[in-house]
Amino acid sequence: MTTRGVLYVHSAPRALCPHVEWAVAGVLGARVSLDWIRQPAAPGTWRSEFSWQGSVGTASKLASALRGWDLLRFEVTAEPCASAEGERYSATPELGIFHAVTGIHGDILIPEDRLRAALARSQRGESVLEAELAKLLGKPWDDELEPFRYAGEGAPVRWLHQVV
Repeated sequence: MTTRGVLYVHSAPRALCPHVEWAVAGVLGARVSLDWIRQPAAPGTWRSEFSWQGSVGTASKLASALRGWDLLRFEVTAEPCASAEGERYSATPELGIFHAVTGIHGDILIPEDRLRAALARSQRGESVLEAELAKLLGKPWDDELEPFRYAGEGAPVRWLHQVV
């Protein structure tokens, strides 16, 4: 079963750009050459985005290949298909990686056990329920990435297909 999605590299230092391409190529099994443009939200960094098509799980593999690199901000999305829900990964140097399952309309689907755990933490006084729900929805990542998303509007998108 195949799906498709988009990789948004919101900001990367110039020296990291070829490493991002190599990591993505390793996941997709094909040579990758991204179109990099300056990221005005963080002078001295670059951004790129492209659409991909591959097997279910490709978004997870892309996120894993890119996670942990300091100064890299990115998002990976995968559309739902007949055999899998959609996915969204967001990553920032300060917050690390966020993962959410998404439905057919792009809504974040929060598993029952995660909701129950958030409720239990708030009932024990360990946290505030509103803050717990915000984390489950990825709000801290959205807040940090929003200026980088806005700065990238109008950027070109390139379709890449995974070699199977």
